[in-house]
Amino acid sequence: MSFTGKKFPNITVDAIDYLGDNLFINIFEEAAKKEKKVLLFWYPKDFTFVCPTELHAFQEALPEFEKRNTIVIGASCDTNEVHFAWLNTPKDNGGIEGVTYPILADTNRNLSRVLGILEGEEKESEEFGFVFEGSNVTFRATYLIDEEGKVFHESVNDMPLGRNVKEYIRLIDAYTHVQKFGEVCPANWEEGKDAMNATRDGVAAYLSTQPAMN
Repeated sequence: MSFTGKKFPNITVDAIDYLGDNLFINIFEEAAKKEKKVLLFWYPKDFTFVCPTELHAFQEALPEFEKRNTIVIGASCDTNEVHFAWLNTPKDNGGIEGVTYPILADTNRNLSRVLGILEGEEKESEEFGFVFEGSNVTFRATYLIDEEGKVFHESVNDMPLGRNVKEYIRLIDAYTHVQKFGEVCPANWEEGKDAMNATRDGVAAYLSTQPAMN
């Protein structure tokens, strides 16, 4: 199920921060009540391989997100205790020491199941009733949520494919431009480039300024 253009699910999930404080985070409320955008990114497991590179990459870009009134939150189905152990493992030993944004611990899979991002599926067994086939951990799903709790971007990568953090900054810039000016952002738009009016004349005017394609 896609949530793009819809309100993010109003579900509260356990979480932890780098200080070891146990939290309860509702992504919808983080956006709507604080009037901030939220970037929520899911990763499969703590203490794995591609995952720490992504968590560090989001941490390095944190000042850029903060400048854009955007909260960054990580998430997986591991427990708070496992998250905290990983947060206290040095970077040169595969850990995420230095990460300061909160991480959801969706151990009961309530939110990830609603979002439909779990690897595997529930199947009926004659002997045991319904059983889950698959790893029951999440793909690399990413959600951008606006200040009213509406999802304006979602994407899902397979397990081996790490994300490009700069692309989410570009998408936030584009959506903010739409919010401020009412213009739409064409392909490959970046901050400072021309956008266009969502009309036939608008697209004609925009395309007339673009270099000819060979």
